[in-house]
Amino acid sequence: MRERDGKFAGDDPFEIARAWLAEAGATEVNDPNAMALATVDASGLPNVRMVLLKDITDDAFWFYTNFGSAKSREIDATGKAAIVLHWKSLRRQIRVRGEVTREEGPEADAYYASRSLKSRLGAWASRQSEPLSSRAHLMAEVAKVTAAKGTNPERPPFWGGFKIAPVEIEFWADGAFRLHDRFVWRRESASDSWNVQRLNP
Repeated sequence: MRERDGKFAGDDPFEIARAWLAEAGATEVNDPNAMALATVDASGLPNVRMVLLKDITDDAFWFYTNFGSAKSREIDATGKAAIVLHWKSLRRQIRVRGEVTREEGPEADAYYASRSLKSRLGAWASRQSEPLSSRAHLMAEVAKVTAAKGTNPERPPFWGGFKIAPVEIEFWADGAFRLHDRFVWRRESASDSWNVQRLNP
């Protein structure tokens, strides 16, 4: 029997990740694409928050946000980030570390256009991560934006995507008596071949 069979089988970690995400979509009660995004600030202090994974392509994990947010500023400063997807229903998780680039072109335009109108207007109204005097003030900003932008607002220039190109992807599955299964895929850069190793639990 191969070491990597069943849920771990395959020669492409992105395909394995997409398969796990699809399985989670059938079992998780809310947001199977929720992930913890970790960055570091200028002093090296770690920062982590939950965001939504929007796509797994053949070379990257994608999410979208306001470019003025704390996470965006921290990513811009380092060009690196880490994520964790954890599914309690499947007792599995995927950890990813890699280099990050912005996406401000057609892919960002298309995803923005696919969002609900209220979400698109909210992206214009929110100065993400900046202090807010009250919720009433935020709703007043939404009303102003709605009046100014109408029913088909363009994507804000300060809002778009980030692509995490992994140099490390770890697949973890729960095992009896804490004897978990872990396989890590590593490479020096996005253009290099993967090396796969089983890790101790």
